[in-house]
Parts: sequence; structure tokens; C-alpha cells
Amino acid sequence: MSLLTEMHKETGVAIVTLDRPDRHNAIDLETAGELAAAWREFRFDDTVRAIVVTGAGTRAFCTGIDRSADVPQPASPYSIDDPLLTIGPKANDLWKPVIAAVNGMACGGAFYLIGEAEFVVADETATFFDPHTTYGMVSAYEPILMAQRMPIGEVARMALMGTAERISARRAYETGLVSQVTGPGQALEAALDCARVIASYPTEAVQGTVRAVWAAKEAARAHAFAQAPHLLALGSLPPERQAELFAARRSGPGLGHRVR
Repeated sequence: MSLLTEMHKETGVAIVTLDRPDRHNAIDLETAGELAAAWREFRFDDTVRAIVVTGAGTRAFCTGIDRSADVPQPASPYSIDDPLLTIGPKANDLWKPVIAAVNGMACGGAFYLIGEAEFVVADETATFFDPHTTYGMVSAYEPILMAQRMPIGEVARMALMGTAERISARRAYETGLVSQVTGPGQALEAALDCARVIASYPTEAVQGTVRAVWAAKEAARAHAFAQAPHLLALGSLPPERQAELFAARRSGPGLGHRVR
């Protein structure tokens, strides 16, 4: 098991933890399946009224898909097989509130989870970046999801700068990606505090409110998602060339953390 699920039935809160700290909580196919299954199970568990999702360890919340995962792709440019498209709660028709507690790095495919959370709590060590362009890949789904939370210029900068720049927790708060910044190691408890409050309210009202908020965003997201497979097929380098760039990557975030 690469996913831990902890139930607090007395408060109505569940904690979902990506438990691959040795891989920076990168998501392999097994983890992707476990996440989808967890969200679907929560739909039928009335004792769970709010959920917090986080990553094990201190180095990373999640670094996207595991580079070792083998995901064969269809030849048609009109379709794409992306296992991360089904790792989020909304993709699995779960409308119970989900809060993301971010520690360390959150990059690339992590935004599939962050993008489907109601809001994000991050500790001051958290950093956010999108490495796709650095390695010859089109970044499509990630900026679409982040455009629901951040000014479009900030989304474009993060997506285009790749690994050369990391957004600090403070800057993420200033741009609206993060709703609360805590001290080191305190993001999970702060997220749980919020989850306990929300779980104490009538669940019908809470879920209806979650659905209303998402209704305001879904039309634009669905339209943008429809274009993503074509952009990925047209603009991304062949996998072997991506692997070469990844193998030759430099250590460090390049231009550094942006904290203005």
C-alpha cells in the first residue's frame, strides 16, 4: 500500500496520506488506483464528512507522476491515457470537502490533487513549481487547474519557467493558491482544525455548498480539458527525448524561490 487512510469517526474527518516519501510521494499506477478507490469509498461512508490530503515526510507533498511508471499511449492525437486524471475527488464524483495540507515540494502532477481540493494550507517550507517545459513536455492540465485559483499571469509564469523557479508558500498565499501559511510542520494540524469545523456542520449544506462553488468553475474547466490531449500530443517531445532531458537535469531550482 502506498496510500494511508486514517479515519477519525468521532470528528467525521479522514486523513489521506501519500506514503512514498522515498520517492517524494510521486504517484505510480498503484497509488493512482488507490486514490481513486479511496475517494469513491468516501462517497458511501456517512461517517466521513471532511477529508485532508497530505504527503508523508517533510521533503514533498507530491512530485507528480513517478518517472518509472509505464503508461502506453494511443497513437491517435485525439486521445490520451493520463492516469492522474482520475486521482482527484471531483473526478470521482466526491463532493465532500477536501483540504490539501502541503509540506515541502508540490510540483507537476501534484496540481491534479491541489486543483480538486477546496482550499490549500501550506507550511512555510512549501514550494510550488511546474517542471514540464524544462523536460520537453506540454503543461496542459496543470495550468488549467491552477487558472481556477491564481491570476493567469502567475499561472503562465509558473508553467513557462519550469524548474528554474519555485514559488514560495508566502508568494502562493499572495496569489491565492494557498489560503493559509503555517510554521514548519504545522500545515496538517491547521488543515485538520478547519476540517473538524466543517465536519461539525450539517453535511447536506456543506456538500451543497461545495457543489455550488464548483459549478461556477466547471464550464471553463471542461472546455479547456477538451483541448488538452491535442496540445499534449502536438507539443511534447518523444518520451525518449524527455528522459534524456530529465537525466541531464541540474540540481537546484535555478533562479531560486520567488518570495516577493
